[in-house]
Amino acid sequence: MTGFIIGKNLFLYLAYYVLNPLKHQLVNRLREEVYEKVLQLPIGYFTEKKKGDLISRMTNDVYEVEVSLIGTLEGWIRDPLTIIITLTVLFLISPQLTLFILLLIPVLGLVIGRITRSLKRISQEVAIRFGETLSVLDETLSGLRVVKAFRIEALLTNKFKESNRRLLDSRNRIGYRRDLASPLSEIMGVAVFTGVLYYGGRLVLQHQLLEASAFIGFLGIFYNIINPAKALSTSFSNMRKGSAAINRIEEILNAPLVVEEAKDAITLTGFSQGIEFKNVSFSYGDKVVVENISFTIPKGKTVALVGSSGAGKSTLADLLPRFHDVTSGEILIDGCNIKSFTLDSLRKQMSIVTQEPILFNDTIAGNIAMGDTLANASAIEHAARIANAHDFILKKEEGYATNIGDRGAKLSGGERQRVTIARALVKNPTILILDEATSSLDTESERLVQEAINHMMHERTSLVIAHRLSTIRHADEILVLQQGKIVERGCHEALIACNGCYKKLVDLQELR
Repeated sequence: MTGFIIGKNLFLYLAYYVLNPLKHQLVNRLREEVYEKVLQLPIGYFTEKKKGDLISRMTNDVYEVEVSLIGTLEGWIRDPLTIIITLTVLFLISPQLTLFILLLIPVLGLVIGRITRSLKRISQEVAIRFGETLSVLDETLSGLRVVKAFRIEALLTNKFKESNRRLLDSRNRIGYRRDLASPLSEIMGVAVFTGVLYYGGRLVLQHQLLEASAFIGFLGIFYNIINPAKALSTSFSNMRKGSAAINRIEEILNAPLVVEEAKDAITLTGFSQGIEFKNVSFSYGDKVVVENISFTIPKGKTVALVGSSGAGKSTLADLLPRFHDVTSGEILIDGCNIKSFTLDSLRKQMSIVTQEPILFNDTIAGNIAMGDTLANASAIEHAARIANAHDFILKKEEGYATNIGDRGAKLSGGERQRVTIARALVKNPTILILDEATSSLDTESERLVQEAINHMMHERTSLVIAHRLSTIRHADEILVLQQGKIVERGCHEALIACNGCYKKLVDLQELR
């Protein structure tokens, strides 16, 4: 007996030893696939989704899959097999009584099925509520200065509490149904056992094809079905719950890649002539953002985009690195459509400096090196010097090894922007896309950043989105956009002489 107990537990341990790494590997791979797909999706996808909901899918839903589906994986093999083997033995003892049991099992399945059917719908609701709660939390942490300045702590607290209350209600409802499955299956099992006891007892008393000793053995073996059946019903409930999480994850995994690389794409190693936007249009759904725009940026020259908010400037700039693909028309580099190049080689030629500095929770050197992961300390320092960042970096206690905190919170606005310029410079790009980097800075920081930008633009092909028009006076061509169309174009002096939209924009800024 002792040997059987030791053997049983030894093989149980070995089973877990094999299954647990397998389960964890499956979940780990699923999480990696979701993250990789998020990086592949076009930027437009994220404008339509709440960040909290996406985080919920990558964390809570993946965890739900691990617990509800993969966590019961061995049960889906063991329990059905146990039930089938047991029923086979029972059939050999008494076919008539076994058929009676098989007639009752669909009734049991129907009752359990009615309870668990709603689990999938409520599980989706729980996931949505959890995403809403994460969104409120993300907005609060991102805008903490505004929250405190405008004293809206109570407003956001109530918003979070309401979201949290809806999450609690949804979780309670799913808990009621899930927890009902196990006891109900046991009650139904006892009811079936009672029915078998009654029907089998009659067969024994009437001496119909069943001996008393065989009947006792039948009952003993049949009782072994109840626990596997109970476990199977619980697994079925978990499967319903987990399938809702799988559906939400699949929405990301199956999302179409609007920007795809051609199968025969070639590598862009550089260009000699320039960039041409040829009859380019772009739409978000039914909304036309850019319409029939054509212009050329000769190599080494600068073209600036100006206009009011919503005119399509940022969208037009996003089309060059293929963050979006044109709806019609084409963008050419040396006469070749950019869709014919690999995405990696196309974007390798470009550096982007945005209006809002985007940094990561890493050291200063780590953030600069993101422009070129192979850059050594000398290249990082050289880029920082050109970006007017070297002096302030040396004043930090740990210099280039200083951690800048979440989103660069430990740096000032001007310091953050100069680090992003250094990151763009270390890549040594041939094409620059600049979303006016000085519009939100103080005078001294603006001077230092503008000097860095001027150094960076030297002998490079640049597409500049301008908010402060004084920064683009020396652009080779200025395009004035209104409602997605070019309404004026020319150099600064020529546009001033036209006394049109550009002149009005300049006058308005001078009045400020």
